[in-house]
Amino acid sequence: MSYKIYTFIFFSFVFGSSFAQIQEETSPPDYIKTITFKGDTDVSILPIINLGDVLQLEFDALNGNEDDFYYSIEYFNYDWTPTSLMRSEYIDGFDKQRITQYDNSFNTYQLYSHYVLTIPNNQVRSLKVSGNYMIKVYNESDELMFSRKFMVNEGGANVGVTIKLSRDVKYLNEKQTVDLLINSNTILFNNPLQTVKTTIIQNNNLKTAINNVKPMYTMGNDLIYKYNTETTFWAGNEYLYFENKEIRVANSGINFVDLQELYNNYLFTNGVRKYKPYTYNPDINGNFVINNIDSEYPNIEADYAWIHFSLLADEVPINKSVHVYGNFNNYDVNETTKMTYNQDKGVYENAMLLKQGFYNYKFVVQEETGQVDEGFISGNFYQTENDYKVIVYYRDLGGRYDKIIGIGEASSLNLSN
Repeated sequence: MSYKIYTFIFFSFVFGSSFAQIQEETSPPDYIKTITFKGDTDVSILPIINLGDVLQLEFDALNGNEDDFYYSIEYFNYDWTPTSLMRSEYIDGFDKQRITQYDNSFNTYQLYSHYVLTIPNNQVRSLKVSGNYMIKVYNESDELMFSRKFMVNEGGANVGVTIKLSRDVKYLNEKQTVDLLINSNTILFNNPLQTVKTTIIQNNNLKTAINNVKPMYTMGNDLIYKYNTETTFWAGNEYLYFENKEIRVANSGINFVDLQELYNNYLFTNGVRKYKPYTYNPDINGNFVINNIDSEYPNIEADYAWIHFSLLADEVPINKSVHVYGNFNNYDVNETTKMTYNQDKGVYENAMLLKQGFYNYKFVVQEETGQVDEGFISGNFYQTENDYKVIVYYRDLGGRYDKIIGIGEASSLNLSN
């Protein structure tokens, strides 16, 4: 082999390792809807389970063909770059198997098949290590349909989370700051500036998470985070909501109902809220719950309806676009969430096909750069009730993977100075 080839291979390895690709989730095609996770206790939109617990991935395919779907499970470092672990080091068994559990919808206008993948199962007997995982779902032609992240916690650390007012006076009324205290009775944190990583998540939205903030200082085995700006989030505003568990009549947030080939639910027109005083409005922080008042098994008996969103607002600049936003579509911002300005009515409009239930949503603006501004329409108010989760990763000196050693949670309902 020539010197040039050796040189090419060496630099390819070095630069490939230095600039490892961060793995992003893949959005599903239009006919795959309502992707959710369930754990041992309840539905989790941001799936974090304990090592050894059961996890279920569920989704609907709306083409009525009873398609075959297959799955793979991949493991990642704390920053979602590829791991150096072999598959056999993090999975006991074999993935890349067919999803065999599914049921067809019953007594619905919209035909669909409801798929359930349970882990562990006969093929994947267990997940061996804690950390970051991703499930990828493929069709029978081996085309990637969608992917979703989940996390596995093994415990060992205590994570105290406190929500404070912004310490930056300029944003005192618009932001919230997350303070952390991490310690452990069983783990001695060696060189924590290098070995301990954190991810701070607001309202289960990984896309706006703050990653890899280092301890501000240490006291013994206590890691303390009390930053002015590094752990600060825009406070946002309470989510809007609608409920159509009774699909045939107008319900909470729904103005009127029309039946064509499918039910059409027209929501009340919302307005711009950033110039209005803050009003407390209990929500579920962007999440959604599938429900059908007339059924015992909403997974297969809940119908789909066209939900018509409308927003009364001045036309935004041409380099910005308005979108409907929420956990129901994994906080994706794309052509399906984009609203169209109706010149005659002076409103933005969008129609989405969603399964019956209770939904939180808000309107956001996307910049030309792709950046999402949640406060452009809704505003930012320090009083807003938000949920925060903190994931703590630890890779001991000489370790080969980032284990999750603790999860902390807090609500800004307990906001303090």
